[in-house]
Amino acid sequence: MLPQACLSIAVSVVIAPALVWAHSKGIYATKQAALEQASQLRCQGAHQNNGAWMPCLDEADLHRAQRRQ
Repeated sequence: MLPQACLSIAVSVVIAPALVWAHSKGIYATKQAALEQASQLRCQGAHQNNGAWMPCLDEADLHRAQRRQ
């Protein structure tokens, strides 16, 4: 059981910061800023998330666009 817990913690330490970094790159105060980033990412539109704006049609589309870069 202990090795599985250690593996889980190690994976969290490696993966979680990458997810946070990806999200921080995709959150904007204005729709216009998100649309400009969408153009850079080569995706369409913008969507709202918790009062902020994110590029692309939805969050899944944003993550796909970020992986293409």
